[in-house]
Amino acid sequence: MAGRGGDRSGAGDPVRTLELLWREPGSGGSTRGPKQRTTLDAVIAAALEIADAEGLDALTMRSVAAKLGITPMATYTYVPGKAELLDLMLDTVYQRMPRHDLSGMPWRERVSMIAAENRALLTEHPWVAYLPTTRPPLGPGVAAKYDHELRAFDGLGLDDLDMDSALTYVLGFVTSTAQLAIDTARAAAESGQSDNDWWERAAPLLARVFDADRYPLAARIGAVAGQAHEGAYSADHAYEFGLARVLDGLAVWIENRRL
Repeated sequence: MAGRGGDRSGAGDPVRTLELLWREPGSGGSTRGPKQRTTLDAVIAAALEIADAEGLDALTMRSVAAKLGITPMATYTYVPGKAELLDLMLDTVYQRMPRHDLSGMPWRERVSMIAAENRALLTEHPWVAYLPTTRPPLGPGVAAKYDHELRAFDGLGLDDLDMDSALTYVLGFVTSTAQLAIDTARAAAESGQSDNDWWERAAPLLARVFDADRYPLAARIGAVAGQAHEGAYSADHAYEFGLARVLDGLAVWIENRRL
């Protein structure tokens, strides 16, 4: 699973990372000596292909080098190590993510759009959902994403800290539901069984051992939910239901802040 090996953003040398993120002169690999066989952008692209397809556990400087057809040592002429590479990857996907025009939308639609944009990003790049970003890479992608998303809360009478806190709250919800969706899809892929298939196989034994009289609420409500979701869990339902509750909660909070 992405991130379980201790990977996190902001783990590399901060000065070198910032030079690479903002493409300071000389940060993309030395121009001296033999002709360069690749570029910093190509290194990032190769790393993204590996992470998207196989997760962060499969991402090493050696695997990136193999994908580019260069030696592992040659990759270090472009990026100091995996820690800095992760920051470059994250900032790149943030730069590339589609950003819709939020102008003219009611605030609930703006926040819903921000949530949808991030959900789509995490679906396309599942490893991002598991990469701790308490020290985010402070590159142009992060800056553009943050500035865009804060616009969802602009003009609501909130102070700057409130706007940042509200955005953090929404993104935390999106990440948590995305992780559940990713885990569900991964379980189905690794087992070769859908959730529905798994429950059908378990049902005969469960019917024998589960005492509905002892657990009446679990029996009744579990049956209704299972039928509705065709399994114990629906990622789409959890997202839609949860986002509506997030918006309802924010509406009350925003109104109270205006008083």
